[in-house]
Amino acid sequence: MDHQDTKPFIVGITGGSASGKTFFMKSLLSSFGEGEICRISQDNYYRPIHEIPKDQNGVENFDLPETIDHQLFARHIAELRQGKVVQQKEYTFNNPLLEPKVLTFTPTPIIIVEGIFVFYFSEIAQLIDLKVFVDAKEHIKIKRRIIRDNNERGYDLEDVLYRWENHVAPTYDKYIKPLRSEADLIINNHHKFDRGLEVLVSYLKTKVGT
Repeated sequence: MDHQDTKPFIVGITGGSASGKTFFMKSLLSSFGEGEICRISQDNYYRPIHEIPKDQNGVENFDLPETIDHQLFARHIAELRQGKVVQQKEYTFNNPLLEPKVLTFTPTPIIIVEGIFVFYFSEIAQLIDLKVFVDAKEHIKIKRRIIRDNNERGYDLEDVLYRWENHVAPTYDKYIKPLRSEADLIINNHHKFDRGLEVLVSYLKTKVGT
């Protein structure tokens, strides 16, 4: 593929929290060789912790659109589309034990743009060539979220359920679920997503000429 006269094909992947986007993403990325695909995630565009809004109980709510620096995210996606290399500091969710890395994103034939608000922000949505929505049943998502937040962020069960009920579920109903109808492809990830992944990979292979 000649990067100078062919723009990257941008795939936007969204879905509710704990719908399995990350595992789906890893499976998708592993289907392509180095230099064919690049992933850029909304997770690295959170605003500084002091700018994250708090709920009525003083708990930071990371599940709101205003927590994301969407202008910078959109600008970086546009620059990748133009063939420019982009750098962004990794977001560590205010974990003092982690030293943030500087992430480098290099233009490739396929660019994966991932996050719960990538359909919601118009500046980002208009850059997407193919919209993919990863879906899962509610009880499966809650179970995954409990395991993930305990392992990765040290939240206990009470914390996880509080955030689910007060932050995650309202955000899904208000900002994410209504945009499901805009997706070109819906991947049902209740237990496995093999067929949906196979369809997407086959289509994207035509974009890299392999």
